Amino acid sequence: MSHALKQVFNKDKTFRPKRKFEPGTQRFELHKKAQASLNAGLDLKVAVQLPPGEEQNDWVAVHVVDFFNRINLIYGTISDYCTEQSCPVMSGGPKYEYRWQDEHKYRKPTALSAPQYMNLLMDWIEVQINNEDIFPTNVGTPFPKNFLPVVKKILSRLFRVFVHVYIHHFDRITQMGSEAHVNTCYKHFYYFVKEFNLIDTKELEPLVSVWVCS
Repeated sequence: MSHALKQVFNKDKTFRPKRKFEPGTQRFELHKKAQASLNAGLDLKVAVQLPPGEEQNDWVAVHVVDFFNRINLIYGTISDYCTEQSCPVMSGGPKYEYRWQDEHKYRKPTALSAPQYMNLLMDWIEVQINNEDIFPTNVGTPFPKNFLPVVKKILSRLFRVFVHVYIHHFDRITQMGSEAHVNTCYKHFYYFVKEFNLIDTKELEPLVSVWVCS
């Protein structure tokens, strides 16, 4: 593993603590299965497919947490360069601006700087994935009816991190020699959301010109 990739994977200063699966749990076993598929060098389109005998919601839950951890680390590597001054608007170039909305302080879509948006986003996702009522960890505990709508919202917002990093900070990723890792993470994410129809195609448009994953 190159020094640059070690920086991405083992960065002391992560943007957020990693969410881990407890050994011995069903999620941990599924997580290991997902990692084994990736590490086996399988085509990413194959690696994202639901393994025989597994429940789709379990597979989706494991990947949402994994993508949160990975995208966290990617943003952490460039967060020193994503400032109020450099990125006063959370955007993906001049054509796409992302506004923040939640159930608490920002009831209406609100324009924020990229670092403000990222902080609110990661805080919000952490709350969702640590909520046992949405992401149950015990075997046999059913997922709630709103599980997929919540997942779709999480993934569509995580996609915006990719958009911002690719369009505004990819020079920094390249300087670190980490572009291959970031590209692989994005392809993995893209194939997964397409496999399970978790993000509308229209929302994926900002990176169509950057990435064409066939």
